[in-house]
Amino acid sequence: MPELELSAGTIDYEDTGGDGPVVVLLHGVAMDGSLWRHVVPGLRDAYRCVVPTLPLGGHRRPMRPDADLSILGVARLVAELLERLDLRDVTLVLSDWGGAQSLVADGRADRVGRLVLTSCEAFDNYPPGLPGRNLVASARLPGGLALAFGLLRLRPLRQLPVTWGRMTKRPVPAEVMDGWFRPLNGSAAIRRDLRAYVLSTPPKAELLAWSEALRAFDRPALVVWAAEDRVMPPSHGRRLAELLPRAELVEIADSYTLIPEDQPAVLTARLRAFLDARP
Repeated sequence: MPELELSAGTIDYEDTGGDGPVVVLLHGVAMDGSLWRHVVPGLRDAYRCVVPTLPLGGHRRPMRPDADLSILGVARLVAELLERLDLRDVTLVLSDWGGAQSLVADGRADRVGRLVLTSCEAFDNYPPGLPGRNLVASARLPGGLALAFGLLRLRPLRQLPVTWGRMTKRPVPAEVMDGWFRPLNGSAAIRRDLRAYVLSTPPKAELLAWSEALRAFDRPALVVWAAEDRVMPPSHGRRLAELLPRAELVEIADSYTLIPEDQPAVLTARLRAFLDARP
């Protein structure tokens, strides 16, 4: 897997290569790029897919101890990645993680030509829902993250509402989730990185200002939301589509938050239609 040295440390990424328009797909907390393993095959024939593993807990190498891993700090790393790889006019696709809003608010979306938001953090839903609040509670306790992810080695516990039970309607394959959690279970430094992110939520007013900044994103956008989402309210998807001047809204049935897991074929078709409509 290629790697890239950024200001915060070294990150891994996948790159399908080719001369097609670039699609950058981003995952959420305690995951890695494998979230998109069922979507990339349906895009790669015509599009260059770049899938980084962000320092959100599923990364294999710790970041520098002084790295800014706040919500805004990680969004700036995405902008830095686009610059370092000289990617322009990209379609930026997010799932679960809501960093696009802070990216736009911070004035760093100049390389983004299109934006796709799929069931993600928005407005003041940080940390999101019951799983997010549980994660913050663990991060605040000494040794809390080690205990929380140590318990998630027990696969039945992954289906509880306070862990991953509300993230997907169908369980993520055990071997995939094992890979997501392995860095957190094996490295205190990775847990340090995740703690820095989880405890970085700014005041509500700042969160709402990030969402409001999407009014300035005047390029095409697609908002894809899980109709049965129990962590990211479907009303947030509708509100985001109203904020974005050139947005299309799609609601996907029979799915919870992680649409790439629950309905990858439907999501891929919607993405492909949006991408193929490029002027």
